[in-house]
Amino acid sequence: MTTVGLKPPQQHLGIGALREIWAIADDAGFDGCWVFDHLAPMGPDRTGDVFDGWSLLAAMAEATKRVRIGCLVSGTTNRHPGTFAKIAATVDHLSGGRLDVGLGAGGDAFTDAMMGTPTPSPVERVERLAETCEILSLLWTREEETDYRGHHYTLTAARSDPKPRQPKPPLWLGSSGEKLGLRVVAEHADVWLNAALPGTEITELQRLSRVLDDHCAAAGRDPATIRRAVQFRLPSDADSAVRLAQSYVEAGFTELVLMPTGHDDVVTASEAAAKLLPRLRDVG
Repeated sequence: MTTVGLKPPQQHLGIGALREIWAIADDAGFDGCWVFDHLAPMGPDRTGDVFDGWSLLAAMAEATKRVRIGCLVSGTTNRHPGTFAKIAATVDHLSGGRLDVGLGAGGDAFTDAMMGTPTPSPVERVERLAETCEILSLLWTREEETDYRGHHYTLTAARSDPKPRQPKPPLWLGSSGEKLGLRVVAEHADVWLNAALPGTEITELQRLSRVLDDHCAAAGRDPATIRRAVQFRLPSDADSAVRLAQSYVEAGFTELVLMPTGHDDVVTASEAAAKLLPRLRDVG
């Protein structure tokens, strides 16, 4: 079954527009509504307004009734895993158990320099992602105190209560490194997220999916237990949008995350995506 989520650009948007978009996603029947988790706007111009992603999720949890919510993705270098486990559990309770947790290895040299924090190497960031996944699983599911000794993180008699409303919020991991990143996905993810940048060929996404299958085999995991998600910019032309979605579904991606574009404002673009939703459902 194909699911369809909405991830509108949130930079430079006011709270009123964000609330309108959340209502559109909830009322139209989208499966998910996503925000991003950056300290500054993305793109060539890093200036302008951008709200904190997890604060927005707490507000979205209260403003919506049925749509699943989450960040795509939170960089693991931004918060200690113990702190992150508590934040996510809180939002899961606020939403009544509708949280999906998106994680990536992080790394933004611009905001790191701005805040005076180090930018770890790519290998270290992936190692931290793996340890974060392990720690979250322990803190979300273990009733007693947790001890953990990793290369980058240490927990001593750690408690994290209450546990999430869900038995364990699904992990969406956004990592495509062929040697290390996809191995972490194979070991920990419920959903693998691939951000299809403009110009990325479908054949390349399929190749990476096969690499993930190989890592699953090495880890002793059935590849079918990891759902495949793709995040992409939605063309403003309806027929082109449906054809693009169809191509991703035919390539094996069952979770479609739409980034509406091509309109004067993001609210209008989100409304246009909502009108297209029945046709996208038929694609699946």
